[in-house]
Amino acid sequence: MYDLLIAPFAEFQFMRAALAGCLALAFAATPVGLFLLLRRMSLMGDVMSHAVLPGAAIGYLLYGLSLGAMSVGGIVAGLLVALASGFVARSSALREDASLAAFYLLSMAAGVLIISVRGRNVDLLHVLFGNVLALDSTTLCVIAAISTFTLFALALLWRALIAECHDSEFLRRVSRTSALAHYGFLALVTLNLIGSFHALGTLMAVGIMILPSAAARLCCKHLPAMVAVSVLFAIVGSMIGLLLSFHANLPAGPAIICALGAIYLLALIAAPNGIFGARLRRLFSPHLEH
Repeated sequence: MYDLLIAPFAEFQFMRAALAGCLALAFAATPVGLFLLLRRMSLMGDVMSHAVLPGAAIGYLLYGLSLGAMSVGGIVAGLLVALASGFVARSSALREDASLAAFYLLSMAAGVLIISVRGRNVDLLHVLFGNVLALDSTTLCVIAAISTFTLFALALLWRALIAECHDSEFLRRVSRTSALAHYGFLALVTLNLIGSFHALGTLMAVGIMILPSAAARLCCKHLPAMVAVSVLFAIVGSMIGLLLSFHANLPAGPAIICALGAIYLLALIAAPNGIFGARLRRLFSPHLEH
């Protein structure tokens, strides 16, 4: 049991670094993903994860695989896409989902073209799929800083975010914090996608945000419990994925996302609000009433 579960982390520094990065993402990115889910904006997270690609690609084109350049470029590109899609939705006949889809396609194509101009296939795979097993101390510090800032920001915006999830129009009418909550939340999404991007790449960065949150939503009714359970699922899924990658010689990023996906599927089947849980509740509720 030691050799199977503990030895890879105890004996190899790259496994400990990968686990540390995943833990930081679990504690910050997953609660942000939960609010995305509650606001019915989960697909927006996927769009935003691709929106950072052209900015990261420009940073790569100018400075190579520079952590700072790719992070700054990704943040700028993500914020620009978020603001541009919101402006288009408010200024034209297109709804926000349509404008986000358009910018998603443009961003993805532009990013791949920019990398292809100068890079190699290995570089393109690194940007698209990440390399969680190659996290260095500088990248870990960036991820940890993003996670710390996110936790403080969530604590400050907690009540406003909950109110906006329930009734954004009401919050807009009665409080001046509506705009701060909305745009602050978009900034948090972008920042956490940048952190996830360095570990899991642009194609799978949103996975650690949405999959544990969706599983927790099926298991719990109250928001604090959802946050705690989603973080727990993210930690467990990350550890399982890293161990699968180590023992079966699999790519670490996809292994982590598959492990998180397996947790979601189990919750979908067996959780109280899952498929069979909901059917059992409907089956026995008439008897409970009598």
